[in-house]
Amino acid sequence: MEIFKNMHVFVEVAKQSSFRGAGHVLGMPSSTVSRRIAELEREVGLRLFHRTTRRVDLTEAGKTYFDNCKRIVQEAELAHLELASLQAKPGGLIRASMPIDFSVMFVSTVLAEFSVLYPDIEFALDLNPGHANLLTDGIDFAMRMGPPKEPHVIARHIATLHTGLYASPAYLAQWGTPKTPQDLLNHRCLRMRDGPWVLTHTTDGRIESVKVQGRVTANNVGMLRSLALAGDGIMMNADKMAQPDHSSQQLMRVLPDWAMPVISVYVVTATRLLPAKVRVFIDFLTARINDVQAPATANAA
Repeated sequence: MEIFKNMHVFVEVAKQSSFRGAGHVLGMPSSTVSRRIAELEREVGLRLFHRTTRRVDLTEAGKTYFDNCKRIVQEAELAHLELASLQAKPGGLIRASMPIDFSVMFVSTVLAEFSVLYPDIEFALDLNPGHANLLTDGIDFAMRMGPPKEPHVIARHIATLHTGLYASPAYLAQWGTPKTPQDLLNHRCLRMRDGPWVLTHTTDGRIESVKVQGRVTANNVGMLRSLALAGDGIMMNADKMAQPDHSSQQLMRVLPDWAMPVISVYVVTATRLLPAKVRVFIDFLTARINDVQAPATANAA
């Protein structure tokens, strides 16, 4: 990088035939210009200018070097201008890893709106429950439900999902409606993973931890939703994702005075220096995601 900076100074001195004139154009003292030229001459091992008290002129070696350097500097400036153009109207392919259910229900709507504004941006989406590696999998960003555990990633919070318990009317008619968190011990619970459910009373803040049981655990909310709709148990779901089924009374809220832990949604990247195409999409997603409603016919299975 230093030699390129010195080449840029060299080209300007050659054009101005003056250290002072080049310094004026470049916004640096003439002493700095002189030092940069001396460094460059040491690098190339040749004298590039004849110096007098009134002006500087290119040597034969300097003339040859100037022709090449001028082209390199011009091409670099052109590349910079092209990047600036991309910043103004981003385009290209974005590779991203996202959780299946959240993406199908919410990101797809945002994606459709975004594509109208930025038709030159394309997407390759990996909807995989496993965590993609930001460094080795060639992706621009990933979405995480919950705080990311990877070290050295840049995490940006984009949404907070409040959660609750839901079951079908048929299940509740057969097995009864829980009145307290401890009643869940007598029910089939559809779980994302083994471990207790922690519930907080929405009025007095009481917290209860219940080691629920059930026949099914799955790492896919769509699968658990299908089982809940079929009357096979009680599931935990984000209120926003459950809203269409609740509105249609296909699923009923269980223990409505008790809340489950919130789910924080993050976008993670390997660096803060993002291409314009990625930055504008993440900004758009962050601005829109909390306004998006789940489709009335949502089926994330």
